[in-house]
Amino acid sequence: MADVPPGVKGMNDILAPEVSKWQFLEQQARDVLEAFAYHELRTPVLEYTPLFVRSVGEVTDVVEKQMYTFDDRDGRSVSLRPEGTASAVRAYVENAQWNKEPITRWYYIGPMFRHERAQRGRLRQFYQVGAEVFGSGEPSMDAEMIAMLVEMLVRFGLDGSAIEVSVNSLGEPEEREAYRNKLVEYFSGHRDKLDDDSRRRLETNPLRILDSKNPDVIAVAAGAPKLIDELNESSRARFARVRALLGALGVKHEIDPGLVRGLDYYTGTIFEIKTKAGELGAQNTVAGGGRYDRLVSSLGGQNTPAIGFALGIERALLAIPDSAESYDPGLAVFFAPMDAAALDFALPIAHTLRRKGIRIEIEHNPRPGKFGKSMARASKLRARAAIIIGSNEIASGKLTVKDLANGTQSEVAVADLESKIRQLLD
Repeated sequence: MADVPPGVKGMNDILAPEVSKWQFLEQQARDVLEAFAYHELRTPVLEYTPLFVRSVGEVTDVVEKQMYTFDDRDGRSVSLRPEGTASAVRAYVENAQWNKEPITRWYYIGPMFRHERAQRGRLRQFYQVGAEVFGSGEPSMDAEMIAMLVEMLVRFGLDGSAIEVSVNSLGEPEEREAYRNKLVEYFSGHRDKLDDDSRRRLETNPLRILDSKNPDVIAVAAGAPKLIDELNESSRARFARVRALLGALGVKHEIDPGLVRGLDYYTGTIFEIKTKAGELGAQNTVAGGGRYDRLVSSLGGQNTPAIGFALGIERALLAIPDSAESYDPGLAVFFAPMDAAALDFALPIAHTLRRKGIRIEIEHNPRPGKFGKSMARASKLRARAAIIIGSNEIASGKLTVKDLANGTQSEVAVADLESKIRQLLD
């Protein structure tokens, strides 16, 4: 038999009990988002490549280096989605959503794909919780979204004191263009201290130099002009309003003048959320986003203000302190028939209880003299109780219920079994 090929690097299997921790996080995210009146959106994982080139930015690392792009059988270039906003905007424009409701609140949970160096918490297939709001340009929406993200992280189990919120404003594109010229002038005077990547960005996307992780480049960037100092009075007032509302919502935050985010479509308020909790290490950003008021119109829609965020599920899971095992629901009942006749008797009973939502496993290969193995399996599965069925139980119509927490046993009529199980579970 040939060896099974390994899984694709950076694309991981998620097995029990880890899946239970994922389900907990996803459910908490849904609960928070739906409390804020968001509706779920599901988009394809595959889009035509020009969507990402036009929205994310042709000279971003995502488009230049990281996308999984190939020609389909019709000869058209398609890409696995590297992020969720572009697909959401495409769906918004394609469905003329502005004709259906003045403000659209969407959220999504699913996989994204980027061919980058696989490392802890950063995979090539990674999962995000994302949300987008179309139709509101109010500063209050910016503050509400950031506060909602903080609430979500607290619901995940993070201590509020370990959550760090950074905000910045990119202003309008016209302000950013003027700032870009100043950056080019500044970094051109320090070209000899830049690495190759930053020298390339100097010609294509100089704001991305501010996001460099190279210590030498970081030292040079520390003396660069600050975008926030270049904003006009209107943009300054708007950003001040966002910060005041964050304070009113109890969200502690700091201004990070070097925060630029990695995608070209952002305008106005941008934000990142980091945490010191868990096992993230130095790369401790778990969520980020911002406003993109020009993107809908640039992709063929109406002029529509919009804002969104993405939260990395794998990174958030690393920040949650509890083990995956603690989220596993365990087993309510283990049915332990003694022989084939007992199995036939037990199956309909178990089926009826399962239809009422009780989590049950049953031994499908009962063998005389092997009852101890069945009970060992019940304990391993952390079952609350074992239902023991042999010839005596079939004859009497009363099943033996063993409380696995304290070892006691009792006889229970089939008709009373559900109430007995629920009593034990309570």
